Amino acid sequence: MKISVFFTCLILLSGFCCYSQNIFKRENNSPKNVILMIGDGMGTSQIYAGMVANKNTLNLERAQFIGFHKNQSADSFITDSAAGATALSIGKKTKNSAVGVDADGKPQMTILEAAEKKGLATGMVVTCSMTHATPASFIAHQPYRGLTQEIAADFLKTDIDVFIGGGRNDFDKRKDGLNLIDSLKAHDYQIAGSILEVQKIKSGKMAGFLADKEPPRFSAGRADQLSKSADAAIDILKQNKKGFFLMVEGSQIDWGGHTNNLKYITEEVVDFDKVIGQVFDFAQKDGNTLVIITADHETGGLSIRGGSTKTGEIKGSFSTKKHTGVMIPVFAFGPGAEAFAGIYENTAIFDKMIEALRLK
Repeated sequence: MKISVFFTCLILLSGFCCYSQNIFKRENNSPKNVILMIGDGMGTSQIYAGMVANKNTLNLERAQFIGFHKNQSADSFITDSAAGATALSIGKKTKNSAVGVDADGKPQMTILEAAEKKGLATGMVVTCSMTHATPASFIAHQPYRGLTQEIAADFLKTDIDVFIGGGRNDFDKRKDGLNLIDSLKAHDYQIAGSILEVQKIKSGKMAGFLADKEPPRFSAGRADQLSKSADAAIDILKQNKKGFFLMVEGSQIDWGGHTNNLKYITEEVVDFDKVIGQVFDFAQKDGNTLVIITADHETGGLSIRGGSTKTGEIKGSFSTKKHTGVMIPVFAFGPGAEAFAGIYENTAIFDKMIEALRLK
């Protein structure tokens, strides 16, 4: 019976994908902009936990195509965030803890750098430090994710237009005595130290530092910084007529998984989903923006044991405080979204983005 149900679900999913292709495929299937959204540690259980906690609804349900990626790293069945994000950013598997380099330690051009080279605007918005593993994987080239001050220096080797998150201390309280905040100013970056300052900057280049180290969790004072930061970034990046690439990370879903804290997970998923709704609204109005939502891996081995979609109550249990090796869902919306249906390696997401933006 279980096998029969499984294959029935596969048939229904295949039918949905074919049906969706007929509805959503556009004459011009090449987007001008790509927004990649990463819910760190967000597997299907985390998504459904957030959905139940939000009383049976998420903006994520508006996605047009759904796929899955296989996320093992070059040296481990269980990937870490550095290798998981690097696979998305460079299209090659790497060893755990490495950022922006291949399995041999050789630096590779990231999707952000490829977009920048083509003249597109680029940006990153996260709820962790800017030198943390995921954002680092899109802009830095280091053998070890813990080299946060070296990662901060790599920001000056690119021309990224907007980046907003925590981690200011890696830029101005450094062992080498350098003040990279001054260097950023010399490269025409406007420096914002609060979300209010971020919202005041309407054009040009911006570095937004919302915490000296890691920003607090949503319920501990961060509130709607991610949604406001994403809006501010899009408002600046969309001024580039050639288009833009933006990476948005809901970083702390992962941290809730590591602490086996279901409430932490659900509030971070719901916060991330609010931004997904804003981005979908922008993409729908714009008509030239492809949105991809995925994760680097699942964290915690979360199982849903009960709950109520009416009250938002959710019960769960965890099998680990570390990452797991399960496949990760990929959701896509906008022109070119159909390319993300199916099952593939995490590295294929890079290839699909390169193809969509015609960056070859």
